[in-house]
Amino acid sequence: MENNIILAFVLTTFAGLSTVLGALLIFWIKTTSTRFLSFGLGLSAGVMIYLSFFELLKESNHLLSDNLDSKYSLVVVMMFLVGMVIAGIIDALTHSRLEAYPDSECKNKNCELAGNGWHGHRHGRGKRSGQQTLFKTGIFTAIVITIHNFPEGIITFTTASVDLVFGLSIAIAIAIHNIPEGFSIALPIYHSTKSKKKALSYALLAGLAEPVGALLTYLILYPYLNDHVLGMMLAVVAGIMVYVSFDELLPTARRYGKHISLFGLVCGMILMAFSLYIL
Repeated sequence: MENNIILAFVLTTFAGLSTVLGALLIFWIKTTSTRFLSFGLGLSAGVMIYLSFFELLKESNHLLSDNLDSKYSLVVVMMFLVGMVIAGIIDALTHSRLEAYPDSECKNKNCELAGNGWHGHRHGRGKRSGQQTLFKTGIFTAIVITIHNFPEGIITFTTASVDLVFGLSIAIAIAIHNIPEGFSIALPIYHSTKSKKKALSYALLAGLAEPVGALLTYLILYPYLNDHVLGMMLAVVAGIMVYVSFDELLPTARRYGKHISLFGLVCGMILMAFSLYIL
């Protein structure tokens, strides 16, 4: 059993840190490519929307249907709405923070997109506003994915500690879909700050939420964890991810290219559907 616990931690850490692999993709992009930025943000939204509706809510319904009989669907909807409210609060707090420190991440002239990258803005003030929007999108996405990764860490650790083979398959599936999630975090932060180090750091912090979730599960939550609790957590996470997709990722993506952002959205859904299907 002790060996299972150690291997469960290893698998959970592997799954979580795969966000960094997605963030490494920014080394092959140009910060002046607004078309790629639009496509990338749309891709991120597609990944998160598909994951929320076709995986998280589906699994939440499955877990709660065995515990709440006919009332489970109402609980799923309520928890989904709770997630959206939580996301709205996070959004308001993030917005207030960035308004208070508008130049906290853009302290020099290099923190700009060249050419006509910032559509609809003029002069330095407009560019700074565009940078703020992108940076806020990146921070908000990092917060949401961190929250999303926490229950994933619980699920991977719990599964692997009971059945290593099944736990390995869960860890691989999570690792694959964490790659585009890491890209979702790194892309807007890199475009707004021109710092690959910061982009990678935020993706790493989001990925570390999974081993942290595993550790807290082992130390505190293990005796109280059940399908009912996990089902509600997944529905809340789905609500948060849908909110950030429609309120942050898609509007920002459309600012830099309406049609290319839609293409990115569709590609993100196809990517996530394919990765989940092959596993």
